[in-house]
This record gives sequence, structure tokens and C-alpha cells, in this order.
Amino acid sequence: MTHNDNMQWIKIAEHVNEIHFNTSGLAEWSGAGKKLCIIKHGEEIHACTAKCPHAGGKMAEGYLDALGQLVCPLHRYKFNITNGRNLSGEGYYLKIFPVEIREEGIFVSI
Repeated sequence: MTHNDNMQWIKIAEHVNEIHFNTSGLAEWSGAGKKLCIIKHGEEIHACTAKCPHAGGKMAEGYLDALGQLVCPLHRYKFNITNGRNLSGEGYYLKIFPVEIREEGIFVSI
């Protein structure tokens, strides 16, 4: 991945084991003035905004469906965790942040 000078990389954990994922593989992370939803899907880590763009539901209280889509707990809007596209047919997009797993930890670009 190329580094863009406009991106700010924030370390969210030393290791994936430090992130307290719920049974759905979701966790809320706060730091650097941001709140994010951290997603563990298989061996991959993804990050998005903490709140649903539709009605502000806490995404970390949702779940991943059988297809690996993030489902909001409020109105069951489904989002693609790689591009943020709403798969429920509405015009809402979930902001997705790049994640890098490096030797020195897990980083999210905001």
C-alpha cells in the first residue's frame, strides 16, 4: 500500500489479541479524538466509523452476517466492510478506513 502524506496513521493496538472483539468480531475503539468500529472477519481486520450513517446506531453492537456484511443494530442496514456500500438499497455509505498490520502493531489511517 502506498502511503499518502495526507493520511494520519494511528496505532490502535500492539497485537490483534489486545482488541476485545465481541462474539460477532466487532469492537469499538476510541482514541485520537475518534471513535471507530474495528471488525475482525476471518484473518482480516477492517475499520469504519463507529456510528451508522443512517440513524447513528453503534456499529460495534451490530453483527456480521453469513456473507461478512456489517449489519447495523438499529434498522438492520447492511454494509460492505471493504467499500462501505449500503447493500440495503438506500443511499447511505459507511466510511471505511484503511488498516495495516505491521510488525510494530495495528494501524488505522484516518
